[in-house]
Amino acid sequence: MSKLNAYRQTAVTTASREQVLIMLYEGAIKYLRKASECAIAKDLAGKGVAVGKAHDIINELSNSLDFNVGGDIAKNLERLYAFMVEQITRGNLENDPEKFDQARKLLENLLEGWKGAIEQVKQQKVKAG
Repeated sequence: MSKLNAYRQTAVTTASREQVLIMLYEGAIKYLRKASECAIAKDLAGKGVAVGKAHDIINELSNSLDFNVGGDIAKNLERLYAFMVEQITRGNLENDPEKFDQARKLLENLLEGWKGAIEQVKQQKVKAG
């Protein structure tokens, strides 16, 4: 294992749940951006790799939902993730970068929401002392 891979593995295994969530969103966004670029460039192999990785990450996000704790929010996120997977699949089949971009923009909006929520929780913990 290279030093970079060892560092990445250590970063993931020592990250908090919140940090892992942020990393997953950032990874999916990166791969959807790559899928869109590859679709435009007609790089089918590159697009396939990027789509596969984005799809896997979104499935992981969906599988990690806790419906007992999250309630309606978890149900809504599950529907959003399913919609994203559908868009990614259609984008792959139709070689349509706009489908990848649509899913990516949803993820970017959710990421900003999660970052805000995490920061709010941190601030509340600081105030509570």
